[in-house]
Amino acid sequence: MTELAKKRPEFRNINAFKDLTTYRMTPAAWVSILHRASGLIMFLLLPFIIWMFDTSVSSEISFAKFSAAFNIGIGFVPGWFIKLVALALIWAYLHHFTAGLRHLWMDVSHSAVNKQFGKTSALAVLVISISLALVLGAKLFGLY
Repeated sequence: MTELAKKRPEFRNINAFKDLTTYRMTPAAWVSILHRASGLIMFLLLPFIIWMFDTSVSSEISFAKFSAAFNIGIGFVPGWFIKLVALALIWAYLHHFTAGLRHLWMDVSHSAVNKQFGKTSALAVLVISISLALVLGAKLFGLY
């Protein structure tokens, strides 16, 4: 290495307050973290999913109770909060599904995977999952 070559900075003692706040994650890193978070959200909300399915298909009376839960709420939990939890579940499923498709595509065509493909596919996953969640959220909250 010559003296003219630029020396890379060495980080021996990382200051969590100074260095971590200026670190900029790539879109692939965001997709990876959100993929794990969406899996955790779906796992933690599994009792809510089972309740929604059971209440919606048991009988006409239970379906009316299910519909009323989204409109007026259950006990002290308001209906808008139940809709918000359902929207979080919708986003988690859509993000987990699209990120999973991205991973499957990278596994199948591993020779075509490079840094640019990782960035564009991660951005595509973020745009698709967020836009579909917004559309379905608008339907859930009665905007159309």
